[in-house]
Amino acid sequence: MPSWPAETKYISHATTRVDGAAKVTGKARYSSDIQANGWLYGMILRSKWPAAKITDINLEQALKVPGIKAAVLARSKEFTVRYYGEELAAVAGTSKQACLDALRAIEVTAQPLPFVVNENDAKKADAPRVWENGPNYKEPNARDRGDVTAAFGQCAAVIEGFYSTPVQTHNSMETHGNTASWTDDGVTAWSSTQGISSVRDGLAGSLRLEHSKVRVITEYMGGGFGAKFGAGVEGVLAAKLSREAKAPVRLMLTRFDEALAVGNRPSSFQKIKLGAAADGTLLAFDLENYGTAGIGAGGDAGGGGGGADIPAPYLYKVANTRVKQAAVAVNAGSARAFRAPGNPPASFGIESAMDDLAVKLGMDPVELRLKNDPNPIRQREYKLGVEKFGWKEKYRKPGSSPGVVKTGIGCAGAAWPAGGPSKNTHGEAQINPDGTIEFRLGVQDIGTGTRTVIAVVAAEMLGLKPEQITVKVGDTRFPPGPGSGGSTTCPSISPTVFDICAKALQQLQTQSGIADARGANWFPACKKLGVNSLTVSGQWIEGLSSNPAGGVQFAEVEVDTETGLVTVKKMLGVHDCGLIVNQLTLESQINGGIIMGMGYALYEERVMDDLSGVMLNPNFETYKLPGIADVPEIEIVLINMPERGVIGIGEPATVPTAGAIANAVANAIGVRVGSLPITPAKVLAALGKVPPVTA
Repeated sequence: MPSWPAETKYISHATTRVDGAAKVTGKARYSSDIQANGWLYGMILRSKWPAAKITDINLEQALKVPGIKAAVLARSKEFTVRYYGEELAAVAGTSKQACLDALRAIEVTAQPLPFVVNENDAKKADAPRVWENGPNYKEPNARDRGDVTAAFGQCAAVIEGFYSTPVQTHNSMETHGNTASWTDDGVTAWSSTQGISSVRDGLAGSLRLEHSKVRVITEYMGGGFGAKFGAGVEGVLAAKLSREAKAPVRLMLTRFDEALAVGNRPSSFQKIKLGAAADGTLLAFDLENYGTAGIGAGGDAGGGGGGADIPAPYLYKVANTRVKQAAVAVNAGSARAFRAPGNPPASFGIESAMDDLAVKLGMDPVELRLKNDPNPIRQREYKLGVEKFGWKEKYRKPGSSPGVVKTGIGCAGAAWPAGGPSKNTHGEAQINPDGTIEFRLGVQDIGTGTRTVIAVVAAEMLGLKPEQITVKVGDTRFPPGPGSGGSTTCPSISPTVFDICAKALQQLQTQSGIADARGANWFPACKKLGVNSLTVSGQWIEGLSSNPAGGVQFAEVEVDTETGLVTVKKMLGVHDCGLIVNQLTLESQINGGIIMGMGYALYEERVMDDLSGVMLNPNFETYKLPGIADVPEIEIVLINMPERGVIGIGEPATVPTAGAIANAVANAIGVRVGSLPITPAKVLAALGKVPPVTA
């Protein structure tokens, strides 16, 4: 069985990103930077109705607009749209203004239909149906274990709470989009994607092309968080426009498009009843939860879970549980995977309930978690966190902080049981006689530092420096790699690079006659190759990576009881990730996850207008995200566990943040704000200073 080196120079140490200079100097090329010869702008006409029967779409006038080279339908001339912003048609032209003029010239004949965009309205029996063949809301079946009713009767303390989380939109800095070029040889798409192979497959299927006729390139991309795996309607339209115009087409979505049509995290409305014995042992758990995945729930979308289910009772061992969950269809864009799907709302709900129960028991919240979380690694993380954070010195009775500006602390845990390595990961390295080496993997670096991980592993294995390793990724012409999501990338590529290096050394040593070609012997061994380069292939191998990962986080906040403003002063994250490959990019992932979790806790919420069916805050001005001034002190404690192999960290880093902050707010003011985001108005309402906030 292969194993990672016991003593390392680069692995588990800090290495600067190999692509850092390219990004800060502007040399890095994103999809929107591609300017193929003769390229055109592409734009999409979207439905202005949240529900309507489209009976005709006429493109003739659009094609007469000066500068317009192509116009295509998104589907057909007759179909039903189910949300504001659904794609109708697209145009390509020589300027943005020409495209805007052409979109206005497209004639759409439609019969508006009744619609509903609010979850609670959609649940009503007389609500307009999103899908004709099924109700918006289907009563779920209960999933029971043990005797829940009897167990609650045996509890020394029982709490009942209602905890809700809003729809959250992905808001990547780089919007979805492609530059597509259709020629006689096939289609090349420079895509902003988390999965070049899945985009290739999607384009090939939609365009009825052989896979060999589709090439997807992602040199750099600016965020995805789970929403950028397929070709999408926008990718297919870009390719079709290129075919019609006989020129490359760059179609990048606007921020408004992005907010409406390419994914979101479902909402949750969690009614939780939780009971424990006097010593804190959890005895009974009851959850009723529903949420919306937009049109991705109900009817033709499959009904049932619809992407709105959450894991429950999440981290804790409870002998008697009852769980009821359902999705509610509304006339809004469909949900997509969003960094640890289901886990942030699950963590917020159960961790809020755990703190409420701890208060009723008169028990330290950390001790209640240690009593009921069976995971030995999280047990260790809580104990490390308590010491680092100064929990025992800072924790006080909820609401007892003196003064107008009150302080509070809270904690929460995370797990990411999914993910794990993709076993179908391949790569190759070309070793040249001058000692240069180039690694090629059909994976993409979505900003997490994949290039750096490859360089670090290769440098460690070959006895070279990371800057001596050339890394090329993001091209479907390279050996196939995994999509970047679910915390799979690092545990997939690291063993693959290990395998390539082991085989490269073996072959190089055989050909050169040098017993050990590492380090100082590398260049002499390569020189003996003569004039021919050596190409070595490798793939993922067992024993060097694993899953799952978890972690715990602690939050310290200040709450101004006159204004309701919550300020996060400090976050502490204690995380396990198996073998640390590169400490800098690992810490960067955790920093980013915590900041994203802060947005979920305090700022982010999709606001829909019941009258027009449109999202009212589809931009960075009105959809609030954390800014640099909001970022608190973040301390990270890493548990390096080489014996577990490489494990991804992308998901668990964001999961417990909102729960920890919500518990810190409750600790500060002595009352629970059970609805995210925790806005000043909700804080003041909880304190009885203003009327309650209504949805």
